[in-house]
Amino acid sequence: MAYPALPMTYLVSDNTAGIHPQVLAAIADANQGHTPSYGTDPLTARAETLIRTHFTPAAETVFAVTGTAANVIALAALLRPYETALCAESAHIAADECAAPERFTGARLTIVPTADGRLTPDQVTAFARAGDPPHSPIPRAVSIAQPTELGTVYSIAELRAIAATAREHGLRLHIDGARLANAAAALGTGLAQAATGADIVSLGGTKNGALAADAVIFLDPALAGPRRHIQKQAMQLLSKGRFVAAQFVALLDGELWLTNAAHANLMAGRVAEVIAGVPGASIALPVRTNAVFATLPGDSGPPRRFMTSFDTTQGDVDAFARVLHTAFIG
Repeated sequence: MAYPALPMTYLVSDNTAGIHPQVLAAIADANQGHTPSYGTDPLTARAETLIRTHFTPAAETVFAVTGTAANVIALAALLRPYETALCAESAHIAADECAAPERFTGARLTIVPTADGRLTPDQVTAFARAGDPPHSPIPRAVSIAQPTELGTVYSIAELRAIAATAREHGLRLHIDGARLANAAAALGTGLAQAATGADIVSLGGTKNGALAADAVIFLDPALAGPRRHIQKQAMQLLSKGRFVAAQFVALLDGELWLTNAAHANLMAGRVAEVIAGVPGASIALPVRTNAVFATLPGDSGPPRRFMTSFDTTQGDVDAFARVLHTAFIG
C-alpha cells in the first residue's frame, strides 16, 4: 500500500525526510549473506575506521539507533549518580529526551538559560564553583550541542574557550552532534574541527540522510573502557549492527555527509529569504545551518521553527513561498 506524502511537512523537521538513496543502497548491500553479530562484523569495523579517519586514530566508537540513546551512553560514561552535567535550557538532553539521561545515569542535569542556545565560559566557571558538598551533586561535565537546538553554531574559538574552561576546572566536555555535519558545513571545516575540544561526541547520521544511525565517539580513550557494557545496558547493542554501520559507511566514505548537510543549509538560507520578504515577518536568529526560526505576521508566541533536509528542493522552497504569499500578501 502506498501512503501519500504529507503536503508542506518537509519544512517542519528534518526527521520527516526519507533515506538518502546511497544510504538505502548500502543497507541493501549489507543484506547479503551472513556475518558475525553484535558489532564484530567487517562493516562495523569499516565504519569505526572511517570515524577514526575523520576524528582521531585513537577514537573508540559504539553505535546507537537514536540520538537520545547516543547522548545517554555518552553521559553514562561521564557521570556517576552523585554528579551533574551543565547544559543549556534549550538542549535536547534537557528539553526533548523525557529525562532519559537523568533516569539512566542517576545524575542531575544543571540547566541554565542562554541567549541563543550557546553556553559561555563564564557559565561553565560558575557551574564548576557551585555546590555545597556533600549536599549537592559534584560538577563533572559540560554538554553542548553543535549546532544548538536554536540553529546557532559555536565557532572554533568558542569551542576552544569552552573546552579550556572545562579542563581548567576538571570537567569533561560532551558534544551533542545530532546535526554536527550541518555545523561543519557552516563552518567550512571537517567533523573533528566542528567538535573541537570534546571528550565524547554523539554523532548523528539520522538527520543527515540515514535511516537510524547515531555514533558515540570517545575521543579520549581513557573514557572508552566500559563503552560496550553501557551500550548493552542501554539496549543499543544490536545483534545485526552491520545495518547501522552500513549507514555510516555510506555517509563517511566520501563526502555524502557534507553534500547532504551543505545542501540542507543552503535550502534553509533560501527559506529564510522567502520569509524575510513577507511584510511584517522577521528572522529571529542568524541562519547558519538547516534551521530557520522566524516570526510571521500575527504571531504572538515564540518564533516558529522551519527545517530543511538533504532532499529539500528549490521547488519545495517555491511552493512554501506561494503559501506564504497567499496567506499574507494576497
